[in-house]
Amino acid sequence: MILLWGLSADTPLAAVRDALEQQGHPIAFIDQRTVLDTEVELGVGLSVEGRVRTRTQVIDLSTVTAAYLRFYSSQQLPVVERAGQGSDAWHHAADVDDAMMSWAELTPALVVNRPSAMASNDSKPYQAALIRSSGFAIPDTLITTDPNAASEFWVRHGTVIYKSISSIRSIVSRLTPEHMERLDNVTWCPTQFQQYIPGNDYRAHVVGEEVFACEVVSTADDYRYATRQGATVEIRPYTLPKRIADRCVALTTALKMKVVGIDLRCTPNGEWYCFEVNPSPAFTYYQNTTGLPIDEAIARLLAGASPV
Repeated sequence: MILLWGLSADTPLAAVRDALEQQGHPIAFIDQRTVLDTEVELGVGLSVEGRVRTRTQVIDLSTVTAAYLRFYSSQQLPVVERAGQGSDAWHHAADVDDAMMSWAELTPALVVNRPSAMASNDSKPYQAALIRSSGFAIPDTLITTDPNAASEFWVRHGTVIYKSISSIRSIVSRLTPEHMERLDNVTWCPTQFQQYIPGNDYRAHVVGEEVFACEVVSTADDYRYATRQGATVEIRPYTLPKRIADRCVALTTALKMKVVGIDLRCTPNGEWYCFEVNPSPAFTYYQNTTGLPIDEAIARLLAGASPV
């Protein structure tokens, strides 16, 4: 049995679900939208056992051989937010999430990906250190609350970008002269500045030992928001050099994950940089454009898990 946990409207989760069904594999799907009608029993001893009950199914967790997680905080669901913080619904949603994450951490089943492994993404500086230890170059980085230090870093590198330190998505932007008058604001919040690396972007999705890469050509500082910046973006399939593809797989293994999205850039002189590793990539954004069968690969990975 393969377990899926998340929101039914989540596009990557739906794509993997469809691929599993097309390949004929038995699945159990827990939709977070029904969290208030979901109960989880968990027992941990010599083995990890438990059951998940919803209105329509009872799932014996001991029969699960693999799980694909695309979960969000159930406390942020509209039905729970309407009930209010501290309400019975709020506590119930937290209990379900805690039980499911505990199971995902402790089960001998294959989990894509375990919460503890994904936690490295909560601190971009920490993750960058892990990336560098795996052999990738990373941009020179400054995290500071000192406007003078930020200014000196800017002068030293000439072109600098700034972005979030945490896992919360932010728009990567270049510093411009218009930012000078706001630079004092870093006093109130640690801000991450990085040396701008010229070149083309590449996204590598690692699924087990497989690598699905694409080249991203755009004039935007952050191609995910190209239209907002009045820029164009072109995404096309790409075959990474073997040494880079192998390094992506090794990095994924070092991070104790099975499926990731890795952001790379290759400079005009052929030097490869790694910016970050996404532990729960929205791969359909790239798959729908390039035709890369990432969902099928994830389905094969899940289906190939050994019985627990």
